[in-house]
Amino acid sequence: QLVESGGGLVQAGGSLRLSCAASGRTFGDYVMAWFRQAPGKEREFVASVGRKGGIHYEDSVKGRFTVSRDNATNTGHLYLNNVKPEDTATYYCAAVMSTAPFIFLTSHWQYDYWGQGTQVTVSS
Repeated sequence: QLVESGGGLVQAGGSLRLSCAASGRTFGDYVMAWFRQAPGKEREFVASVGRKGGIHYEDSVKGRFTVSRDNATNTGHLYLNNVKPEDTATYYCAAVMSTAPFIFLTSHWQYDYWGQGTQVTVSS
């Protein structure tokens, strides 16, 4: 089970920290990622981090967002800095089991487990 938290309303240029709490499995066995979906748009990749590293970001968030994970506490985080109105979306945490320690995955269909999402709204 994945549970996201930390969303909310933030002004453009501000910051937020999203969290993803995992339970029921060994978090360190899973690649994790963040996706987002704005109204009327398809779900899009934001960032992914492999079991022991290996990080990849979608181009529009590079330099502004930071993804991290802590396998000891079964949590993942997405730090949103210098947010823009176009970052407004529901953000989802996702995970899939992998034997590769540093692989990251960028397609939503590659993930088996999803959280319920947390809303981020950026005002201009």
